Amino acid sequence: MCGIAGIIYKDQTQVKEEALKKMTDRMSHRGPDAEGFFIKDNVGFGHRRLSIIDTSESANQPFYFGDQYVLIFNGAIYNYIELREELEKKGYQFKTDSDTEVLIASYDCWKEDCVKKFNGMWAFAIFDVKNNKIFCSRDRFGIKPFYYFTDNNKFIFASEIKPILEIEKITQVNVQVLVQFIAVNLTEQTSETFFQGISKLPGSHNLVYDLVNHTYKIYRYYDIHFNEEISKLSLEDAARLFDKELERSIKMRLRCDVKIGSALSGGLDSSYMASKASKIYKEQKKEKFNVISVGSRDPKNDESYYSKLVSEHLDLNQDLIYPSQKEFRRKINDVIISQEEPFPGLSIYMQNFLMEETNKLNIKVLLDGQGADEILLGYSRYTAAYLRNHSFIKNLKFLLSVPGHYDISIYKGILYYLYFSVFFVRKLRILFRAKNIKSRYRKKIDFTLMKNLTNSYADIFKMQRIEIFWAQIPELLKFEEKNSMAFGVETRLPFLDYKFVETCLSINNNFKIFDGWSKYILRKNMAGNLPDEVTWRKRKIGFDAPADKWWPYSEEILDKINQSEILQKLYSKKIKKIKNREMQWKLYNIAVWEEIFGMKL
Repeated sequence: MCGIAGIIYKDQTQVKEEALKKMTDRMSHRGPDAEGFFIKDNVGFGHRRLSIIDTSESANQPFYFGDQYVLIFNGAIYNYIELREELEKKGYQFKTDSDTEVLIASYDCWKEDCVKKFNGMWAFAIFDVKNNKIFCSRDRFGIKPFYYFTDNNKFIFASEIKPILEIEKITQVNVQVLVQFIAVNLTEQTSETFFQGISKLPGSHNLVYDLVNHTYKIYRYYDIHFNEEISKLSLEDAARLFDKELERSIKMRLRCDVKIGSALSGGLDSSYMASKASKIYKEQKKEKFNVISVGSRDPKNDESYYSKLVSEHLDLNQDLIYPSQKEFRRKINDVIISQEEPFPGLSIYMQNFLMEETNKLNIKVLLDGQGADEILLGYSRYTAAYLRNHSFIKNLKFLLSVPGHYDISIYKGILYYLYFSVFFVRKLRILFRAKNIKSRYRKKIDFTLMKNLTNSYADIFKMQRIEIFWAQIPELLKFEEKNSMAFGVETRLPFLDYKFVETCLSINNNFKIFDGWSKYILRKNMAGNLPDEVTWRKRKIGFDAPADKWWPYSEEILDKINQSEILQKLYSKKIKKIKNREMQWKLYNIAVWEEIFGMKL
């Protein structure tokens, strides 16, 4: 994992190394092992390296392919061994054992189509000297970030927003994104950020910058493919295919030359992933597998009982921590700085504690279960999609089973159906959240994504595709990537292997929600491998923060919110009381973010 940065001056101004160094210094946490620069006239690249595969200096970046290409790369190409063998058959020779060299050789061989060959996560830029262009790409689901800014004089890009701010001081808030965050609770549905003028390259997209006329084009190179043959498989055959594909994905993500572990909450996804990874790891390394867990001092949202149960059952090396309110208070500003943009809840801090502990244990690669709920219909709200796609009799039977399997009442199941599958109801709630925002700003709310998402509940494949590309997944990946890289930790996500995603989205949906059980196909494979207490548990918690203990109501919080100049301009009147805890945090977060980054409306 690394940090990349680049400057292109459109007026042929010479790039200076000190400018690039300012950028890379702002993200030194992303690459503590090495730094490097490349400058050719008006084009400059900077790089910070976190050594994971081939830790020798020969794999440092910028990486050169003769005098033809220069590469800066953040990420990991998991199938680099297979690609290397394929390229060697074509006559390519390699000087390192790195995935970096395989990436640049792949570009030489297949040009822009090379990204279609990669299984991994990446954000990179290649200076193609002969064709006088910069080829940039972001992985299929946007696991690794790529931010950019452009005006009449320059084009800047980086792995984070802060390095761009070193070159272009932006203080103007993007009102559209800000209002979407407050009212809709989604910010990743477009390529815009909270900073006016700074954009992000979407996942599954390439950006090609023409150095002759200083124009660029962005185009999609990947979409999820539905496999009809997989959809016709029996439950038994689908379960075997699921298990085989997940094991393949995990094996690939265990490829590294540094200490590795896995996040373990005690939930279904992390528990089964730990069981598969530990088995493979023990066979390869002949030693125990490492897992890191975070517990809560509030019994209402503590999963440590389950994580300990799984660790003991699998004979794992578990490191379990219980962050305190004092530690949370110490971190409030630090996490807001590392996240760079406002975020919706305190669970981000629990994840941050996990990454800090991972770093203390000198674990540089961490497996995580991100994505499983979206591809396996794990959230309670997906009951609405189930109800939209089945007959009255099946729906009645399903609703009767809901209290036993989803930890929600029949009444709540019906409410989920009304809210998540009826756009008018969702729109009313969004407008209610925004009721005190001035009308000229409230009019900026874009309901397009929410309308498309609501309508997609009638077609589960479409719904999952929207969740993966534009709604749920991009938000979660952004939070995790910034939390992990703040401590020089590379997170790898087996459930978001693109081939595994395509397999899961093609599997019959009745095997994902079956006889009232969520994620049934996962539970079926877990049965007999993990304690029944874990396999058939109902309540989903995750790394949930003890908000009542960490974040009690106080006048201090309200004062901070009302001191915000942005919120004063945004809202029609002074905010006297906020009953909703999520909204309270959002507004407080905005106020602190505004102060730290010097933002203005």
